[in-house]
Amino acid sequence: MTALLFLTLPATRFAYLLLALLVGGESAGIPLPGETALITGAVLASQEKLSLPIVIGVAALAAIVGDNIGFYLGRHGARRLLARPGRFEERRQAFLRRGEAFFQRHGGKTVFFGRWLPFLRVTSAWLAGAHHMSWPRFLAWNAAGGILWAVSVGVFAYLAGNLAVSILHDAGYVVLALVALGLLGLAFWYLFRRS
Repeated sequence: MTALLFLTLPATRFAYLLLALLVGGESAGIPLPGETALITGAVLASQEKLSLPIVIGVAALAAIVGDNIGFYLGRHGARRLLARPGRFEERRQAFLRRGEAFFQRHGGKTVFFGRWLPFLRVTSAWLAGAHHMSWPRFLAWNAAGGILWAVSVGVFAYLAGNLAVSILHDAGYVVLALVALGLLGLAFWYLFRRS
């Protein structure tokens, strides 16, 4: 779906704005296809429809800003919900204590490596904020992870996009037809096996 949105937009600032909104929203904690948007943008850059340095820069900045919004929401919203008295209060307090100890020891690694893991990419900023990770430490690990994630995923998708185009150009549509037939055969095999 993200690819279709990118393709319907002109290769202008609107594509970059959509990329920023999807990556930033995902980083802030909304389940959006942020990484898919980065991959799509980088593949479009391999086709010279977008600029790869701008795609990487926008994705990195959006990831950092989105994570900081998620951190703030975790610190002030999620923390308040978890710390309030009421039903399951003991369990929530135990969760906060364990989380705080975890983020004291492993918070930087969690924020940094969480950029590459789908579930943590959406939740690590909230969890870091809710478990009182210090903001300067969070910001440093978040910036390092956001920049390296945007560069690594962006460059990989850019190179993969070039490779896919050259394969299609060299082998023509025969390879594409063989892949489609193979997928169709697998689908039929799966359906017959179930019945």
